[in-house]
Amino acid sequence: MTPGLWSFSGQTSPVWPGRNWPLGATWSEESTNFAVYAPLATACWVCVFDDEGAETRHALTERSLGIWHGALPAIAPGTRYGYRVDGPWDPAEGLRFNVAQLLLDPYGHAVSGDIDPQPALFGYRFDDHAKRNHEDSAPYTARSVVVDPSFDWEGEKPMKRRWRDSVLYELHVKGFTALHDRVPEHLRGTYAGLGTPAVTDYLRDLGVTAVELLPCHQFFSEPGLTERGTANYWGYNSIGYFAPHNAYAASGDRGEQVTEFKQMVKDLHAAGIEVILDVVYNHTAEAGPLGPTLSFRGLDDRGFYRRVRPTPDPETGEPGGFDDTYWDVTGCGNTVNSEDPLALRLILDSLRYWVTEMHVDGFRFDLMSALTRTGYSVDMKSDLLVAIGQDPVLRHVKLIAEPWDASMDGYLVGAMPPPWVEWNDQYRDTMRDFWRGQSSGVRTVATRLAGSSDLYADDGRSAYNSVNFVTAHDGFTVRDLVSYDQKHNEANGEENRDGTDNNRSWNHGVEGETDDARILARRRRQAANLMATLCFSNGVPMITAGDERGRTQRGNNNAYCQDNPTSWIDWSPDDAWLDVYVITRAALQLRREHPALRQRHWFEGRPAIRGGPKDLAWLHPSGREMQASDWHDHDLNAVGMFVSGAPLRSPGPRGEQQMDASFVIWLNGGHHPVEVSLPENDWVQSGEVVLSTEAEVPAGTSVKAGDRLTFGSRTVVVMRQSPRP
Repeated sequence: MTPGLWSFSGQTSPVWPGRNWPLGATWSEESTNFAVYAPLATACWVCVFDDEGAETRHALTERSLGIWHGALPAIAPGTRYGYRVDGPWDPAEGLRFNVAQLLLDPYGHAVSGDIDPQPALFGYRFDDHAKRNHEDSAPYTARSVVVDPSFDWEGEKPMKRRWRDSVLYELHVKGFTALHDRVPEHLRGTYAGLGTPAVTDYLRDLGVTAVELLPCHQFFSEPGLTERGTANYWGYNSIGYFAPHNAYAASGDRGEQVTEFKQMVKDLHAAGIEVILDVVYNHTAEAGPLGPTLSFRGLDDRGFYRRVRPTPDPETGEPGGFDDTYWDVTGCGNTVNSEDPLALRLILDSLRYWVTEMHVDGFRFDLMSALTRTGYSVDMKSDLLVAIGQDPVLRHVKLIAEPWDASMDGYLVGAMPPPWVEWNDQYRDTMRDFWRGQSSGVRTVATRLAGSSDLYADDGRSAYNSVNFVTAHDGFTVRDLVSYDQKHNEANGEENRDGTDNNRSWNHGVEGETDDARILARRRRQAANLMATLCFSNGVPMITAGDERGRTQRGNNNAYCQDNPTSWIDWSPDDAWLDVYVITRAALQLRREHPALRQRHWFEGRPAIRGGPKDLAWLHPSGREMQASDWHDHDLNAVGMFVSGAPLRSPGPRGEQQMDASFVIWLNGGHHPVEVSLPENDWVQSGEVVLSTEAEVPAGTSVKAGDRLTFGSRTVVVMRQSPRP
């Protein structure tokens, strides 16, 4: 036998019949049940590894409904294992069985180790892709882990926060605390670190109600990244949909990561903060047909991945069979086939597991459009959407869609069905253009401020169905948005070809960092304007971690492979934009304290009660209400948004009428100062400025009807009416 080639040594201990449910490894004190779906396989082994790495193989002889199963006695939690599966080899037909490949359990609750992308990790021969590779992959791949699921949840505070009261904060588990000087050094960059008081107190004080964690499912770096000395930092390369990513655990990777993740959730809940996971069910780390064989490809390649079907035979009209090409609308080499019953079951089982066992509060679905397909077409009644909508567990958690994929027809902003909310990139683009002076008027700006009714009102949804954001993990940070005109991604190793060129940014005259005090002041005011606008817009605000304190990536707008200080948050005060933090925190406090600034019902532009003020009025800088012609004035770059709290259109919990203060939010996105006249009317007589990025009109300034104020270029000023005598 050639060294490195896989050989079969036979079963070494008895296997009980076990059962075909639940899938995965289910531990009990008596035995551990193993069940794995491989419907077209001809043989299956569960392979157990001891602490020295020696492998013992146990044949699973029972098969029910395509599921191979058996139970092994005396298997302790922490035991590492994998599967080997035999069967036909015909890649063109979606058959890639290779007994030399050690496979991760798709339902494994933990993963130990990493992968080393050596040739053995690939199921085919590099010199002939049509032939099997007989090299043993076990020395180069990770193992699944048997887990004891017990955990003491006693004292956990359940989370049931309404969407309109939510403030999302998108963060990376490692990057948030990797440089945090008040987190114990051994906990930095981990789940445990994220649950420390230094973090939870900061988030609560800022006004965050939910963290949206970048992918925490087990993922691996793409071989190409490893070859050029980088790694997948963001984590959008999942392979273990039930397993917390092991590199984020301070306690170990033999199942300890599961307990550590649960404790993190418990700690965040104790601070009143929900946990939302960014999940990547649309593709896997196995990439395209020439990618590594890690799990699904070796078990059910035909069923799990969508494939291109050749055109029908022109002479016979017979439909084409399979070919060796995946249908890819994710841009990552493969697309999970959510129409396949077992792939659909895996997604649903995974979601329920994270809710019921790990106690998370919701999910943000990466490239959701790729999962809404029936055949090749986008379908709002697709199997997955229907199944989630009727599921008694999942339909009540927070569900966020990234409503697009890598295809032309996958752009679905405004099209997702209830109860989904959506990332609203139209909000992002509109606000970026407005604050850089490229908006051509204020018509669309007003629509986005009021909740994007053009996208969400027509099908009965509310303003909170719009998740508003000005930045996210992919793209510039807020600081870079006001400091760079061009991307600077050279460190990614792709000759600056990666990342978007449509940044809608403005460097204020100097590319990158500068010591020019005037330019720095303008940039910081612009950053504060963007953050304040986000916090006061109707809908659900999402802040990208660190934007509130001026985090920079030095112009890198695609830092997916920068697992280093480029992406990590710098907690030192030396370079922090603390004035932006003060504005952000104050804006979120006003939003939290005043329901007028986070309403559920759509504004109607008419009184909520007879004789009362309009619930929403748009003000021209001259002091009058906006007229039809004003909305088409492309040179108008300033507008006031009057929001009435006397009373609110939304009733209280018992149907009672709710009263709140009324506000006027002024935005001047123009290059020049603007003089604003405060309207004289029966409903706003006097008040004070409660937030301002204009130094000449600071917070605390008293104002009254008829006043004329001058706002400098690019400013936000928020006024609150005084209580009626």
